[in-house]
Amino acid sequence: MFDLSFYKGKKVLVTGHTGFKGAWMCSVLLQAGAEVSGYALEPPTHPSLFRLLSLEKRMDSITGDVRDADGLRQAFSGKKPEIVIHMAAQPLVRESYKNPVYTYEVNVMGTVNVLECIRTSETVKSFVNVTTDKVYKNREWEWGYRENEELNGYDPYSNSKSCSELVTDSYKNSFFGDRDLAVSTVRAGNVIGGGDFATDRIIPDCVRAAQRGEDIIIRNPYSVRPFQHVLEPVMAYLMIAKEQFVRKELAGCYNVGPDERDCVTTGCLADQFCENWYEQTGKKVKWINQYDGGPHEANYLKLDCSKIKKSFGWQPSWMIDMALHKTIQLYLACCSGRNAEICIAKQIAEYVNR
Repeated sequence: MFDLSFYKGKKVLVTGHTGFKGAWMCSVLLQAGAEVSGYALEPPTHPSLFRLLSLEKRMDSITGDVRDADGLRQAFSGKKPEIVIHMAAQPLVRESYKNPVYTYEVNVMGTVNVLECIRTSETVKSFVNVTTDKVYKNREWEWGYRENEELNGYDPYSNSKSCSELVTDSYKNSFFGDRDLAVSTVRAGNVIGGGDFATDRIIPDCVRAAQRGEDIIIRNPYSVRPFQHVLEPVMAYLMIAKEQFVRKELAGCYNVGPDERDCVTTGCLADQFCENWYEQTGKKVKWINQYDGGPHEANYLKLDCSKIKKSFGWQPSWMIDMALHKTIQLYLACCSGRNAEICIAKQIAEYVNR
């Protein structure tokens, strides 16, 4: 059982709270009884999980851009958070090729602005910067990347997140060493879960095609990714933020990813999606390989998560089959008009009491 009681009454600020992962994060914190505030742009998709869960009515949601240093400073000054979880980002590889300057502004200078607010804050004791498994210089090898590997992402998105890691480390060394403040960066693999409506993501693309009765288009069925349910990294972020709040020496860099058997090809994930979709809906769907020669993306990528397992005793809980089942279950609930807030609360409780 994951004990969330630590967060009851804690003041937590989440940047990027209107996004897919941010909405899941805020849902967990609200269920734990935390005093949650968020700073982000309007939801990036329509529909959005943030709106489906009515989070704007259940927490203090501040509309703002992490590139706006003054706006961010006012949010910190007004909310006086004890814990900050930085999730705001331009998160898409393909989008980063189209808009590299914007990607660097958000992912690098946005991080600088958050760190500046923390530097001048008297209340923050625990900070977690959420980055990505793509921060590593990808050598296409078959073993998992460890936290001490070289940081040098290839594309603008991945590279900007590598820069965000370096900026965080610089602030940690330059300004936070003698303070009662713990700082960690966490590198998570590809996440799936109900409520993601973004473009250029495998599961949302599968769901949209299945709902239209069309074939699923897979651009590169042979790429290997560490797929995991969104609750895996969300709970890991909260675990790290909690533990380092109490013991500063636990702060550091951590990988969060699935075990070896769940580092699968995109084609394998699509196969399992089709099987699970049929089990839950009775409707058959298939996928087709339609490689489009798009921009460079890593072909083989997985993480070595030995450090977080040794430091905290953490283990992934929902294997890929369960993750897909829960993902489709929530999509179907949202699309059928059922109360998304009740459905997601049930899944969180199931995970916590696993």
